[in-house]
Amino acid sequence: MKKGFYWIMAAQFFSSLADNALLIAAIALLVQMQSPDWMTPLLKFFFTISYVVLAPFVGAFADAILKWKVMFITNLVKVAGLVLMLISVHPLLAYGVVGLGAAAYSPAKYGILTELLPPQQLVAANGWIEGTTVSSIILGTVLGGFLVSQAASGFLLGLPGLAAVGINTTPEAAILVITLVYLLAALCNLRIPDTGARYEKQKTRLVALLVDFAHCTKVLWTDKLGQISLAVTTLFWGAGATLQFIVLKWAEHALGLDLTMASVMQAAVALGVAAGAISAAVRVPLKKSLSVLPLGVGMGLTTVALAFFNRELLPDVQLHFWVVQLPLYMLFAYGFMVFIGALAGYFVVPMNALLQHRGYVLLSAGHSIAVQNFNENVSVLLMLLFYALLIRLNLPVPWVIALFGTFVSVSMFLVILWYRRNQRERDWTQLIGEPRHEEHHS
Repeated sequence: MKKGFYWIMAAQFFSSLADNALLIAAIALLVQMQSPDWMTPLLKFFFTISYVVLAPFVGAFADAILKWKVMFITNLVKVAGLVLMLISVHPLLAYGVVGLGAAAYSPAKYGILTELLPPQQLVAANGWIEGTTVSSIILGTVLGGFLVSQAASGFLLGLPGLAAVGINTTPEAAILVITLVYLLAALCNLRIPDTGARYEKQKTRLVALLVDFAHCTKVLWTDKLGQISLAVTTLFWGAGATLQFIVLKWAEHALGLDLTMASVMQAAVALGVAAGAISAAVRVPLKKSLSVLPLGVGMGLTTVALAFFNRELLPDVQLHFWVVQLPLYMLFAYGFMVFIGALAGYFVVPMNALLQHRGYVLLSAGHSIAVQNFNENVSVLLMLLFYALLIRLNLPVPWVIALFGTFVSVSMFLVILWYRRNQRERDWTQLIGEPRHEEHHS
């Protein structure tokens, strides 16, 4: 890998670390304000909505200037969101500003990979990026929890000078530390080299940008390769966002765990995703990326099996690992979570790489990632809404999980049939390596 790639990884790690720590701090801020419980999930809604609303514009922004500059600017936008929290702007609105920065950051983060690296290294690069991101999710959640703990807040609030600048509470002290992490990510952005890629002058009028985005969306959805990879990643991210909540609900229902212990199950899924992503990076070349499609069906079926698992199925045996005592059913539960995550990570990384490469060939790095983000985040919002509806209807938790897993499996099976139909029309291995025939005029 080129040296610049490692600075991209470092910047992504610290930016994502801060994103995930901030969610915990923002929840603590809502609790401190005695906000109603229904406001907590709205944090994710306000964060995600920027990806959908700004999708027609962030691609043009990512291609208008050097991508390392885009990443630097958007990290500063995230810092601005934290400053708004510190000056008592409502957390939902301030968190929405952070989401705005994240939405503009994403096309540059992934787009720069296609500019910096040759196609044959994209799967490996995506594997390392996804592995780094998952690590930052786990560590960021731990960091956020630590920063809002009594021990950490007692130390931070005891530092001289904080009270003088208005930092008087535990969430505010946590947010201040997270601000420093964003600034560290911004400094890493300054070390990313110029890739030499240049695009034609971008449109600035609203109507022109919307027309251009609609054209880019049509191009990817009508391309024989683009439509398959885009369908898979769209389904995956919607399912992944919903799975976060399903895991919590399942752990409470099937294992009798409280929220703190249930969140460890999410960490187990994330570890599995990291392992699967790294394995795919090593084992799956770009031209064989479509061979992983059946794993999507497997992920859905494994989730269905999860619906039938509970602590009563196994004997109440305690296992001893040095100083740790773990019930047998917990060991199986952790294994279940890691396995589901590994399936997800192994099949989504090659799909991401294929979509990035095809989007770069047909459009441009920034525009293609913006289209991908739009579709994926619309899927996140719709699937979360569907999940909330199922819960609102008071369906039993095993039914909800089984319906979700069935939906994923059936959808992936239909995508495979779609792929086979397209495959009969053209040799895709030739198409993957096909050079750009015409430059997209943005």
